[in-house]
Amino acid sequence: MNSLLDRIVASAGALPFALLRRHDGAGIEVLSGDVVDVDVLADIPLDGRPVLAAVPFRQVRERGFAVHDDGAPLRCLIVSERGTVPLTEALVAFPSEPAHVEPQGFDTPDDEYAGIVRRVIDDEIGRGEGANFVIARSFLGQTDAPTVPALLSWFRALLTDESGAYWTFAVHLPTPNTPPLSMVGATPERHLSVHGGVALMNPISGTYRHPATGPTRDGVLDFLADVKESEELFMVVDEEMKMMSAVCPDGGRILGPYLKQMSRLSHTEFLLEGRTSLDVREALRLTMFAPTVTGSPMQNACTVIARHEPRPRGYYAGVLALFEPDSVGYELDAPILIRTAYLEAGGRLSVPAGATLVRHSTPEGEVAETRAKASGVLAALGLLPRQASASRIDLNAQTGVGESLAARNERLASFWRLAQNSGDPVGRRAPDAGRVMPDRAQAADDTDASSSQLTGRSALVIDNEDQFTTMLAHQLRHLGLEVRRAHWAEVESVADDELVVFGPGPGDPRDLSQRRIARLRALMLERLRAKRPALAVCLSHQVLAQLAGYEIVSLPAPRQGVRLDVDVFGERAAIGFYNTFGATARLRGARSPRTEFELEASVDDDGIVTALRGPGVASIQGHLESVLSSDGLATLRRLTEFALHEAQLTTA
Repeated sequence: MNSLLDRIVASAGALPFALLRRHDGAGIEVLSGDVVDVDVLADIPLDGRPVLAAVPFRQVRERGFAVHDDGAPLRCLIVSERGTVPLTEALVAFPSEPAHVEPQGFDTPDDEYAGIVRRVIDDEIGRGEGANFVIARSFLGQTDAPTVPALLSWFRALLTDESGAYWTFAVHLPTPNTPPLSMVGATPERHLSVHGGVALMNPISGTYRHPATGPTRDGVLDFLADVKESEELFMVVDEEMKMMSAVCPDGGRILGPYLKQMSRLSHTEFLLEGRTSLDVREALRLTMFAPTVTGSPMQNACTVIARHEPRPRGYYAGVLALFEPDSVGYELDAPILIRTAYLEAGGRLSVPAGATLVRHSTPEGEVAETRAKASGVLAALGLLPRQASASRIDLNAQTGVGESLAARNERLASFWRLAQNSGDPVGRRAPDAGRVMPDRAQAADDTDASSSQLTGRSALVIDNEDQFTTMLAHQLRHLGLEVRRAHWAEVESVADDELVVFGPGPGDPRDLSQRRIARLRALMLERLRAKRPALAVCLSHQVLAQLAGYEIVSLPAPRQGVRLDVDVFGERAAIGFYNTFGATARLRGARSPRTEFELEASVDDDGIVTALRGPGVASIQGHLESVLSSDGLATLRRLTEFALHEAQLTTA
């Protein structure tokens, strides 16, 4: 038996430790050392030793986002001792039965949580505040068991009963002056890893809740065919690709989709990869936190969470981040803190769980989803019947599953599925055997969309609090432009830039009481009156349409995460849409009402303006940068070339 593990078991909670089983590894990693708290990610002490950091959700304030600040510490274990114990030996060392827990139920009852779901769908998604939002609640319990034996007993149950976890872990980090941080979990989701300069993210969304009798082939095929479940996954892929575009200069690419099977539910997932040279702490800061546990767009999602969740999140939706020294600095492995139980002083236990709310959500379905997501941990706590993994069928091996997964790529832009520089940025395949890989040979015309007309031109992209602008800027660079991004509040004037791209953002474009909307309108007026080239996307397209005299209306059904085939000035294009509002027009192909700015419009079958153009200006309602936009890059090239070319004709 490992002497370090022996000392941990015998220490009665005095010795800090972390026990990790990573990526279904054969053994248990045992870590111990000194515990320190730091204020921000940049203060995590990377001085040559490994560090395990527990990053609470409140750290999202480092990005300037709203949060209920509960003071949860950014706690670091500076590793001075480590070892590995074979799984079979570790199981012998842990208590064989889960420590007793007295259940107390969810802190937010079912009917109250259902009411929150309704309000978020109606008042947030229905008002254009975002495409999806994750709202959490916690199952509570009480135990009289000593901390370390309790943690180890629950850890053992997760090791034997749960499957498909990215990390299974037990962590106990006491300090002299503050309550200890004690948690145990089996998280399915990698947030961010960086190894050898390769960054990987792993968005997981869409949930197949296994029946009590076990999962079935028909059940999983019905799940894979569910539009709500697939759109939910595409939305979070879009949001994490925004992060990849911020962290990786060459952007990221998409691998998958895959099916991740666990003991009581299964998820769909993608793997995103790219190259980065950032300090791993900065890469982690730029990706706080995963849209699968917050929503999109990220900044507004945090505002919505603060508005609708009655209590702070603690460590839920944060990460465990293992920093390990390598030949050039540090590598990082950081899973998301979900499917985790937290044991506080006095024996209070909490198991947070959240559901992703989208336009198709039902209150009853999301109530059931939070229960399903908590069920694996609750079973390990002895509060639900345990299930033997040997009795479950392998869903990935069922006829039709691989084909159903692969078919989802038909809706994705090849630009984001292929390497975007000279050669494969990673040169390796996904780590899980048996999963269906994308057809790397399938390449749409837009992957070769670089244009000599745009090479060397420059553009300012204005961020209206939606980081789709990181993907938009990446695509413009791919087309040959030199691009800089700026937050709307930092832009003093737009008169002099060669091209200004007014980006997307949340909210109602009619609401000039919002400082952001009023400023966007003022900047666009300045640019149009200067008769300088401009491109407007989504929210900015709606503001431009207002200036051109169109009425902005709330759509009968939000187009959040929807892929549509639309006409863009005589050419059909498959484009992803994320809009709750639209500019309405009565005639197809009409010119705008007689105003200071007269523009030609492309109008869809529902009378909604898809695109506008005129001398030196073009706009699009959809998101050409979205992974859903198969024709996005080619359409972006056309509209950008039009704006620059027509501006030259106007000033000639």
